[in-house]
Amino acid sequence: MERRAVILVKGRVQGVFFRASAAQTATELGIRGHVENLTDGNVRIVAEGETENLEKLIEWCGEGPPRAKVESVEFEWLPAEGGFIAFHINRTQRRSD
Repeated sequence: MERRAVILVKGRVQGVFFRASAAQTATELGIRGHVENLTDGNVRIVAEGETENLEKLIEWCGEGPPRAKVESVEFEWLPAEGGFIAFHINRTQRRSD
């Protein structure tokens, strides 16, 4: 079943290749969506795909790439909306609200 997960990763997750590594992991898992830095220093991922693969991505977020120091991972399950054709990195920082 396809679902959407909105994932918030807190900790030292900017400047450590978190977005690039998350995009690679998501692509390998067949997940579509995007990852972006937030102005508060955290990272948000909006991802759609099979529940099992989304769970694997959420698990990966708990570790991240080698230089990351993840403090917490929060996520919310939502119905899939469609509209994503691939997984990409948003290059602009967004507010965390």
